[in-house]
Amino acid sequence: MSRPLPIALVQAPPRPAGAPVSGFAEEVEAVMRRFPQTRLIVFPELHLCGVDEGEDADRQLQDAAEPLDGRRVAELGRLARDLGVWLLPGSICERGPEGELFNTALAFSPDGEPAAFYRKVFPWRPREPYVPGDRFVVFDIPGTGRVGFSICYDAWFPEVARHLAWMGAEVIVNPVMTTTSDRAQELVLARANAIVNQVFVVSVNTAGPLGTGRSLVVDPEGLVRTEAPGEGATVLTDVLDLDHVTRARTYGTAGLSRMWAQFTDADAPIDLPLYGGRIDPRRWHPGQGGRTPS
Repeated sequence: MSRPLPIALVQAPPRPAGAPVSGFAEEVEAVMRRFPQTRLIVFPELHLCGVDEGEDADRQLQDAAEPLDGRRVAELGRLARDLGVWLLPGSICERGPEGELFNTALAFSPDGEPAAFYRKVFPWRPREPYVPGDRFVVFDIPGTGRVGFSICYDAWFPEVARHLAWMGAEVIVNPVMTTTSDRAQELVLARANAIVNQVFVVSVNTAGPLGTGRSLVVDPEGLVRTEAPGEGATVLTDVLDLDHVTRARTYGTAGLSRMWAQFTDADAPIDLPLYGGRIDPRRWHPGQGGRTPS
């Protein structure tokens, strides 16, 4: 295992909107005490912005929203630095420059610097009040590999995972706050997105009583490495070998299928009328998309 990535997925209930980061810091510290070799720790969607469903949820989100240069993001960066860990605290409710709301996933490096932010491209309409993001985002863990973000409902749109893989992502982190009965379908989608792109998929859901849990890690050939059996609060740990992505793409899934080697430069482009674009065989290579600025 030459490119190991020890991870921890925290399936937990959300913290109240507007709650101080200090309480979250205690939560992260507790996980790190139990699993001190963890290098990447991941929390669910909107973990820091839970709302009371019995009240005006949109108003609560408005009250909890902060810009990316606000106090909350700065405190999260300091927490990552203090613990020396790659911290993915789930997504937050971000207030944009025009006062709009974004559902925004964050990544902080062990030196406390923001490594990436990603605004959810496919908010779950009509329920979610967020403005869609306009780009896909990846970030690099030096010496290990590249990670891409999707958030919850993004997983239902195969274009997201495909573009992240094209941009070089070897792991797709999908923080989720699924409270509905379709978590079973999301588990299928996690495996499907992993298989058709030959990437790891890490999907971490909110715990009960609000969320339906069943967080999981899927390998680049679609096998479930670990999964929470239910909705209870828990921490899943694993060590991903990112060289598995290289092996799967070189030798094929189950030693057979090599989707990223499908085309040759001699093949004619294929029109994609839905997108007003096309598949260009000369661009059909993972990693060719480079790194999109966050």
